[in-house]
Amino acid sequence: MSVYCLGSINIDHVYRLKTLPLAGETLSATGYQPGLGGKGVNQSIAALRAGAAVTHIGAVGQGDAWIARALAEHGVAMDCIAAVDRPTGHAIVAVDDAGENQIIIYSGANLAQDPALIEAVLAKAQPGDILLLQNETSHQLEAAKAARARGMKVFYSAAPFALDPLRAVLPHVTHLLVNAGEARALTEATGTPLHAQPVEAIIVTHGAEGAEWVMPGGEPLFVPAFKVTPVDTTGAGDCFAGSLAAALDHGASKSEALRYAAAAAALQVTRPGAAPAMPLKSEVQALLHRA
Repeated sequence: MSVYCLGSINIDHVYRLKTLPLAGETLSATGYQPGLGGKGVNQSIAALRAGAAVTHIGAVGQGDAWIARALAEHGVAMDCIAAVDRPTGHAIVAVDDAGENQIIIYSGANLAQDPALIEAVLAKAQPGDILLLQNETSHQLEAAKAARARGMKVFYSAAPFALDPLRAVLPHVTHLLVNAGEARALTEATGTPLHAQPVEAIIVTHGAEGAEWVMPGGEPLFVPAFKVTPVDTTGAGDCFAGSLAAALDHGASKSEALRYAAAAAALQVTRPGAAPAMPLKSEVQALLHRA
């Protein structure tokens, strides 16, 4: 089977600070590191390192040749990534000494996806393949419809959370991935509990507490988080999503896939950065064995 990802590609500008700034406050950074990021490419790299065959669909600005090199270093092919007449998306990421973060995103080329390219790439997919989506690109709805028409599973990370895009794409989603705050916002806005949402499953991450799999007509599955000391939580949810998809793609059960994803995210937050911090399958398996 294969994993496809219509996903954002960003240039991350990561600043380290002792504490995160308050409103109106100016602070001096203790460190700075540019790098590759974006929820989409983070998920693709996480799935790749978990052993999945991944095709990334995306868009970058023209003239950013270093991005192609960076993607290649992580095993992401440029075949399905368009160069468009917009700047590459970027993110300003502030990370404090406790590993917490604040992020500002400029979407740029991520909102200039090519529907013809999406259609052509997904035409190669097989029933049961997985499509990863997040709320950082254009044409999520068209991609979800095309994927479901081919019998694919559609995993949608509802982040950054926005109700209108979520409502539009939800009828075509099989697996919805949210954190606890997003789950509350969804149930409050729709008046519908999680187990009654129109999807096969909702996967809720609870940070340091763990994650649960909620499904209609069944008891929720819960796995605790692995206890680690976080260095940088940027990209933890993306690591979880990509790792979960890869584990399920390899035939893992729901509980096995949740546990694998939890272990991968635990390792990822002990390292600085997002995409470069995604763990290898062998590292995750070693953690699972020790646990």
